[in-house]
Amino acid sequence: QVQLVESGGGLVQAGGSLRLSCAASGRTVSTYAMGWFRQAPGKEREFVAAISWSGGRTYYADSVKGRFTISRDNIKTVYLQMNSLKPEDTAVYYCATDRRSSAALLAGGVQPDYWGQGTQVTVSS
Repeated sequence: QVQLVESGGGLVQAGGSLRLSCAASGRTVSTYAMGWFRQAPGKEREFVAAISWSGGRTYYADSVKGRFTISRDNIKTVYLQMNSLKPEDTAVYYCATDRRSSAALLAGGVQPDYWGQGTQVTVSS
C-alpha cells in the first residue's frame, strides 16, 4: 500500500515562497510518477505539476509555469518549490501518485490512485 504525507504549507504574503514536501512510503513507489494537485474553495481540483519516476521529465500547469518547480530526492520524496506566489495560488495542495500512469498522463487528466491528506497554502495580498 502507498501512503503519501505532505508538509510545508502555511501562510505567506504575495510574492513570497514556500516549499512543499511529500514523503511517500510503499515498496515500489520509487518507480511511480508523482504529481501535485490543488483545490481552491469552491473550485474543482486541478493539476499543478508532475514528475517522472526518474525525475527526468516534468510537466506544469500553465498557471504556475516559471514560478513553481517540482523535483524529487531519494526517489520517494517529492518537492514543490513555489516562488512569486499569488493570492490565486491559495488552495489545499495534494501530492498524488499512480501505479500505471506516466507523468505525462498525470498532467493530461488521469486521476491518480493514491492521494495524500493535503496541506493548506494561503497567500495574502
